[in-house]
Amino acid sequence: MAELFSGFSRYRIPAPEVEINLVLGGQGPPLLLLHGYPQTHVMWHKVAPVLARDFTVVVPDLRGYGDSGKPASDPHHEAYSKRATAKDMVAVMSRLGFESFFLAGHDRGGRVGHRLTLDHPERVKRLAVLDIIPTREVFRRVDKALATSTYHWFFLIQPELPERLIAGDPDFYLEWTLRKWSRDFAAFAPEALAEYKRCFRDPATIHATCEDYRAGASIDLEHDEADLARKIACPLLALWGSGPATRWSGIVDIWKERADDATGFPLDCGHFLAEEKPDETIAALRAFFAAAA
Repeated sequence: MAELFSGFSRYRIPAPEVEINLVLGGQGPPLLLLHGYPQTHVMWHKVAPVLARDFTVVVPDLRGYGDSGKPASDPHHEAYSKRATAKDMVAVMSRLGFESFFLAGHDRGGRVGHRLTLDHPERVKRLAVLDIIPTREVFRRVDKALATSTYHWFFLIQPELPERLIAGDPDFYLEWTLRKWSRDFAAFAPEALAEYKRCFRDPATIHATCEDYRAGASIDLEHDEADLARKIACPLLALWGSGPATRWSGIVDIWKERADDATGFPLDCGHFLAEEKPDETIAALRAFFAAAA
């Protein structure tokens, strides 16, 4: 992976319950980049080295993903709640000497970023969320079209079944998922695709990532309901792909209900902005974060 993150160093940082695998590089204000499902930190390989010219970029695997630790699950899925994952990131950034930072999260990483910014508002200077709306809003808007296009939200939360089925051919499942949500599958570098497959072949990863979705459909919603009166205080940028994977309309307005200062715009791509449109993603993130650097 050294060629994908040239100039970056690799670390394993202990958090309270788990070790977090990450790469770190660059100089300037700290910027935390969080990946989504079913990927790893490698999804940022086209973006992080360029942003490292202006920022100190921290790129971890979330708990349960990649080479980070995979704590035991529990009946309430608390171990994989976004609150628990957010605490990992706060601990990691503190150990690296960063008490406040910029944050960009794609997919599940955006949901972690949302929760982290609510639970630890003093930590996040600016938040960018890539191709998501709040979890609570997804469930509130379920109809036939959304349930069909985002079937995995309901498949992965079933007990035992998804682990057994995915483990039958994890390479096929992962590649099928990437193809479904991208507009240009050729945008995935062979080295990155091989890394995603290597990590996803681990049964512990398959289980942990299912637990992530089970938490999203249970304890995360409880936390979100408890925080309905609270809004994200820092500036928020929403980016999304305008391609066939787009599921929602009025994305900025949706985020304005959850943030005091929300702006955003689409990119001409599918779900995987950082790999399908890296130059445009870099430009948007650099402009947003540099405004407060």
